[in-house]
Amino acid sequence: MQATKVMAVLDVLSHHSPDEEYIGEEMKPSWGEDPVIKAAFEKLNGRLKEIEGIIDERNTNNNLKNRNGAGIMPYELLKPHSGPGVTGKGVPWSISI
Repeated sequence: MQATKVMAVLDVLSHHSPDEEYIGEEMKPSWGEDPVIKAAFEKLNGRLKEIEGIIDERNTNNNLKNRNGAGIMPYELLKPHSGPGVTGKGVPWSISI
């Protein structure tokens, strides 16, 4: 019974909510009024897209040691965005447990 409770709690805590916000995904309306903040946010968002491309490129690079062998899973933990559910990727705007 205790193991079932622990599994249920872990399942709930590991799911991404459908309305979860991710870092660099959407600028708050009040930030758009300040050109310095807006420029910094756009720079961050551009860098996050660049990082996502680097992760995708490294996942397909067979010259890397960790990309060879049986059962290789793509690394997606720090990809900036994720869909709902247990995805193993996405950097949430904030974390609360």
